[in-house]
Amino acid sequence: MADNIAAYVETLASAAKAASKELGFASNEERQAAVRAMAAGLREHAGAIIRANEQDMTAAVEAGTADGLLDRLLLTPLRIEAMAEGLDALADLPDPVGRVIERRTIDCGLKLQKVSVPLGLVAMVYEARPNVTADAAGICIRTGNACVLRGGSLAQNSCVAIAHVLADAVEACGFSRDCVSIVETTDRAAADVLMSLRGVVDVLIPRGGAGLIRHCVENAKVPVIETGTGNCHIYVHESADFTKARAIVMNAKTQRVGVCNAAETLLVDEAIADEFLPEMLSELDAAGVLVHGDERTRDLADIVNFVDATDEDWAREYLAMELAVKCVSGEDEALEHIARYGTGHSEAIVAKNKAAIERFLHEVDASSVYANASTRFTDGAEFGLGAEIGISTQKLHARGPFAAEALTSYKYVIRGTGQVRP
Repeated sequence: MADNIAAYVETLASAAKAASKELGFASNEERQAAVRAMAAGLREHAGAIIRANEQDMTAAVEAGTADGLLDRLLLTPLRIEAMAEGLDALADLPDPVGRVIERRTIDCGLKLQKVSVPLGLVAMVYEARPNVTADAAGICIRTGNACVLRGGSLAQNSCVAIAHVLADAVEACGFSRDCVSIVETTDRAAADVLMSLRGVVDVLIPRGGAGLIRHCVENAKVPVIETGTGNCHIYVHESADFTKARAIVMNAKTQRVGVCNAAETLLVDEAIADEFLPEMLSELDAAGVLVHGDERTRDLADIVNFVDATDEDWAREYLAMELAVKCVSGEDEALEHIARYGTGHSEAIVAKNKAAIERFLHEVDASSVYANASTRFTDGAEFGLGAEIGISTQKLHARGPFAAEALTSYKYVIRGTGQVRP
């Protein structure tokens, strides 16, 4: 059985690699047309995609899947339309391929250009996120890359249905349907084979929980771009506008809990704790958020949904209606806490004090750092990048929401008139 899976995945990836060659030479207009056709395909076949998703949702509910994961898994007409709109926006972006990044003439008279080029074959391994199928495939086609996708078992029916629609659309535009390939087995061995195909797969992008990402980083034989977990913090400084702070916290925590840019920890300056926290905790309690609080928070918490925080809570990505709350002595402790427990995803300060804001923005080491805004904005579409393939928390090769430009590399093009090196 293992030999069969290995042969299946190798055949799938090899066909996709071959297809990437033709796609890489396609014109901007041809790739734009393919992405727009993919968007149209999603709209046309939304009913079939939702029916496939209903099978996944039924199985997930029966398996006792947590609410946060169910939210990630769920597809609705509105969410499918958002996927299609993301592809349309992606098609409208300037061509990421063939950009002249740098142009200069070196001393001997050679004219040098640094030009963006596709990566080749992108492999994507992800969990219960069927929308990633469309985002990843769209970004790959737009950038001249073929893709091999491997979704999680919870979303298998949804991911396969979406991938087939997208492959049909690409094929109708004159490209090989192998440009959008999906692994149609839930056997975990398939992912391990995919990430071992050095020389076939040019880059692997895992998107999911810490366990999946760690497994890929530790076992892949191909280059990996990590999409990290999101232990995101909201720090309410003593100078904060309380009304704005409460609105930001509620949005960052409750607007959609099962996503990586949702807030997981609230830090509050001790100087304002007595005045700010009681009403803040009351709002969280009314929304059904379970607060994991420190001793000071417990003293101020006249709420039902409260438990004492443990050391593990400060590092947890809940992906649920749960929030860790800690009172800090001031900016130094807040920054130290974030540096220790943050995952480099998204961090926010709520403050009116300009010096505190600038210090936070300068010192916090994360892909996205906010002043007086919700962390929920860390998203490719919100940043004007079109569809995204993930949020990178590493520093090489991409960081933050990465979309089209992050799926290109570059080459140097040099034009001479007969020069030889002395």
